[in-house]
Parts: sequence; structure tokens; C-alpha cells
Amino acid sequence: MSVTRIATRYAKSLLELAIDQNKLEPVYNDINTLKAATQNRDLYLLLKSPIVHADKKMAVLKALFGDKMDTLTMAYLNLLVTKGREMYVPEIATEFGNQYKMLKKITTVRVTSAAPLGDTVLADLRKKLLASGATTENLDLEVKVDPKLIGGFVLEFDNQRYDASAANKLAELKNDFLKNQYIREF
Repeated sequence: MSVTRIATRYAKSLLELAIDQNKLEPVYNDINTLKAATQNRDLYLLLKSPIVHADKKMAVLKALFGDKMDTLTMAYLNLLVTKGREMYVPEIATEFGNQYKMLKKITTVRVTSAAPLGDTVLADLRKKLLASGATTENLDLEVKVDPKLIGGFVLEFDNQRYDASAANKLAELKNDFLKNQYIREF
């Protein structure tokens, strides 16, 4: 079975269980903490390792998160380790976040700019995105700086991309010159 299918199924089951037990927000916070923790290379490799026994993995998870996480989340982690699915924890956490955002109708908009954006610019951008009707009322702006853009910005959301960067405009201009549209092609 593919990693995507496994992550989707396990994330959906946790989401439904959290809704049934009225613990959606605590579980969402726990999963975000777990997702951030799996960015640590040592924990990531521990979860992915087939050599380390399941008991050791669960002991490490309990030591790290036992008193900080909800009982439902810890029981879920125990189930994943028991079933041998602990290697998919990072993917399951990502998919859980995606399903949570779909449930709460939150649109994640990634803004990449050449220079840091000020609060007024972000507020104006948020206002224009809401006015366009292309996004839901709940916006989650992820701002990133990439000096390679030279100038301008790139917006990405819902599998759409609006590239208003200087680097993109220069690339388009270069392609136009390479085509040499002023010479007839027979």
C-alpha cells in the first residue's frame, strides 16, 4: 500500500475519533507538536528504523510526550507503534493537518517574496485575497523570503500559482527573445 493511502486512512481515523470524543483542538495541537518534533533527525531516524524494537520506540515517545499530550493522542501513537506504522508518523501528521484545514475550511496561502513583507502589505494581501472569492474566509498565510526572486512575489494556494516575480518576468522575456517573434517562421 502506498504511503499516501496509509497516511490518509490513519489521519482520517484519528480525525473522526477526535471529533467523536470532542478533542479535536487538543489532538490537532498534539499532532502539530509531533510533526515539529519529527523534523529532528534523530527522532525521525528512530521512527523509520526497522532495527529498533517497538517497545523502545514507544518508551522514547512516552518519555518525550507522555505528560504533554492528550491521552487520545498517546493511545493513537501506541496503536501506530503496535501495528508497525510508526515509520509513517511524519506523513500521517501532515495529512492530519490537511484534513483538519479542509474540515475547518482554512485556506493555506504560501507567499514567497524577494524581501520581507511588512504587516500592512500582508494585511492588504489578505484583504485582496478575501475580496477575490478565490479563498475561504479563514486564511493561513505562510510567508517565506527567497532572494532568488530578485523582486516581486509568488502566491500559491489550492494548486494554483500566481508568479509576479522579477525572475519569472525575466525568464519570460528571455524566452521571447529566443523565439525571435519578429522573424517569420515558415
